[in-house]
Amino acid sequence: MSTRQAGAAKEPASAGGSTGAVGQAGQDDGGAGRGTAPDEDTGQRDGAGQDAGTSPRERLRGWFTGRLPAGWFITVPAIEADREEITVIGTLPDPETAADASDAERAAAAEGRIRRFREETRARRVEIAREAEHSFRRKVSWGVTCADRTEMFTTLSVPVMTRLRQPERRVLDTLVEAGVARSRSDALAWCVRLVGQHEDSWLGELRSALRRVEEVRSEGPRT
Repeated sequence: MSTRQAGAAKEPASAGGSTGAVGQAGQDDGGAGRGTAPDEDTGQRDGAGQDAGTSPRERLRGWFTGRLPAGWFITVPAIEADREEITVIGTLPDPETAADASDAERAAAAEGRIRRFREETRARRVEIAREAEHSFRRKVSWGVTCADRTEMFTTLSVPVMTRLRQPERRVLDTLVEAGVARSRSDALAWCVRLVGQHEDSWLGELRSALRRVEEVRSEGPRT
């Protein structure tokens, strides 16, 4: 069995259910085109610029660190990647508000700062994204955090094919019939999000272990 969602190519991405593969195609105003993922996550195309003893994750972060303009973010941005997408999320300085400002006023100020950053940096983000997509063959998605608000300017949802037996399909059908999801593909995405929410610590430990394996592999034999 396979399921698919097709979303609009502009942010925010919207979902629509149809049979095929799970996912949406999202387009970032700071991204350009879609690339073909290499076999190794966060690796550069054709092995360009890969130094011995440097992990793909370190190369990726170093690449963005060297290209992001100074003053964009108040801390080092969070950069994550998988086979299809590189996500860059930076932190903006909190806007100054009156001491007696209400929560609504602070939220509106943060929203305004995020919108201003998005518009003022659009051209440069497009340029960086195009260069990154050429080097890493992945789409780049941008987001920012300001105060207590995190906003992704775009997201990339990728079709994922799967085969399910009847008991597993019945789980999806139950979610659809109960109104929890609109379609089987929507139900499958809902299940993945649920696992991510409730098993966050376990997934974090697993990712840490995989990063350590990546580091040891990049170091190579000691003799």
